[in-house]
Amino acid sequence: MVFQFAIDYLKHRITAKSRHGTHSPFVYKLTDEVIYDFSVKNKYDDIEKQRKKLLVDDSIITVTDLGAGSHLNKNRIKKVKEIAKNALKAPHLAKLIYRLVAFQQPKNIIELGTCLGITTAYLAKAQPAAAILTIEGCPETAKVAHQNFMELGLNNIELQVGNFNNLLPTAINEAEQLDFVYIDGNHTKEATLNYFNWCLPKLHENSLLIFDDIYWSEGMKEAWAEIKNHPQVTVTVDLFWIGLVYFKKDQAKEHFKIKF
Repeated sequence: MVFQFAIDYLKHRITAKSRHGTHSPFVYKLTDEVIYDFSVKNKYDDIEKQRKKLLVDDSIITVTDLGAGSHLNKNRIKKVKEIAKNALKAPHLAKLIYRLVAFQQPKNIIELGTCLGITTAYLAKAQPAAAILTIEGCPETAKVAHQNFMELGLNNIELQVGNFNNLLPTAINEAEQLDFVYIDGNHTKEATLNYFNWCLPKLHENSLLIFDDIYWSEGMKEAWAEIKNHPQVTVTVDLFWIGLVYFKKDQAKEHFKIKF
């Protein structure tokens, strides 16, 4: 599996383009102003300090995994610092998600897979006026995330703990519309397509769905291919680590691979 992942990454690097190979004005702007914005932002600092604390945290928790599990560590008893090292989004990806939120300016955000809450914190900092719902399957991991939110002074986050299959449909039903959905949990084909299809009735022209780990497995690659081909999807951006899905009616259907 690791070998195939490396091959997929190499293929992506060979076939992906930079902003200069992008003919869509929307995707060029997105790439130039958001994806390739590597400028230093003060709002990153507190969250990255929190990450550093987690990376040396020897506390032990029992992990409840309701999804596809980890490629790296199958043990249920884990140190917080091990989870921080292996499961948190890398800084460059978490900061990209911050920029996507800041660019999109959504009124509501749903995140599946809180983990220790670092990416959630980036969501909250990027759009303090947004109502953020984050869902985590593991109660003990969620406790650590909640503590991080408290220490960072974030008050626009609602954290729910439980099975995505139970909590997500309720959240979607209660929402007037879905502006920004970040799916980072249960990396199986069936689950991923379910989450996508459940969201569809509440999506609008300015909605953004982000799917994490689209090259995680053959099943995830198949799910990503089906999502791209769905008739309501107009633009996708494949950044290898994550996939962006747009529903802009004025855009011709087109799929982009961008180096990141």
